[in-house]
Amino acid sequence: MRVYKALLPFKAISFDLDDTLYNNGPVIEQAELAMQQKLLLLAPKLGLIDPEFWWQKRKELAQLDPEVRHDVSRWRLLSVEQGLTELGVGRCEAGEIAELAFGAFYTARSNLIVPDSSHQLLKALAERYPLVAITNGNADLTLLRISQYFQQAYHAGPSGKMKPYPDMFHKACQQLAIEPHELLHIGDNSKADVRGALNAGCQAVWLKHEAHFHTAVLPHLEIDSLEQLQVLL
Repeated sequence: MRVYKALLPFKAISFDLDDTLYNNGPVIEQAELAMQQKLLLLAPKLGLIDPEFWWQKRKELAQLDPEVRHDVSRWRLLSVEQGLTELGVGRCEAGEIAELAFGAFYTARSNLIVPDSSHQLLKALAERYPLVAITNGNADLTLLRISQYFQQAYHAGPSGKMKPYPDMFHKACQQLAIEPHELLHIGDNSKADVRGALNAGCQAVWLKHEAHFHTAVLPHLEIDSLEQLQVLL
């Protein structure tokens, strides 16, 4: 653990989800594959489409409507629908297929096991502090089987702009009835989580998964594993 700034007293803790409480990379790969397979089943005449095609559709959509990036579910759904129409599928049918393909993606992206170590830490922390989740993704706490530890989950899109914008942090603080500096946020992304928390006036703990720190501002604490958060107990 490395201390960059002294922690002030805090009253609640927020967690990022993906790649903080569990390894998300392999799960997303499987979810992308599930979406591809569903599309092949629903529109076999199109054949197996290069995943790069769907990524390009997402980039094009974001260029036309930058705000769509703040809701990753809506962004993915609309980009699939747009891609299908460009491939010759009628708009009505494209909308229906896109919904079903996204459903396959979402089911697969939630098919993961949160490590026992994360369960144990969350349980111990939840006995001492109110916990909330603040995520740019669309992971469902109930499907992840960790909802029992959290008072609320804030997702980019429904709960405001994505991190590092301060929207979700401010909303969490308002609903917890605390001042921003009384929220301690823990996450793996130096830009989204650390800069986001500090932008909002909160305190930040960086779980070091990245090789380099991608922001000019430092967190209060840097940790190499969640187990080091035992000091908060």
